[in-house]
Amino acid sequence: MKYVTHNDTHIETNHSCFQDAIMASYRDLVTAFGKPRPGDGEKTDVEWEIKFEDGTIATIYNWKNRNDLISKDIIKWNIGGFKERAAELVHDVLKFDKNLEVF
Repeated sequence: MKYVTHNDTHIETNHSCFQDAIMASYRDLVTAFGKPRPGDGEKTDVEWEIKFEDGTIATIYNWKNRNDLISKDIIKWNIGGFKERAAELVHDVLKFDKNLEVF
């Protein structure tokens, strides 16, 4: 599945919402989606915005789980989007089990 990220183009994500969560390292996400954007500094530290070739838009972000001053130690990430397909596609890119339980 091909995709572009916020590093390639502007992606409209306003009003997207939580679809699922994933356990992944910061390094896994950077390898797959490139350098993240800064978060809002209060509830999120960093965020990736992704637009897949079928038009599905996804976001990946941490949510109120700052366990360090840097995001590199965070392993639980939320997947946002406008529909559940966003989470399916993120899981597919990362090749993780989409039924993975998160804490």
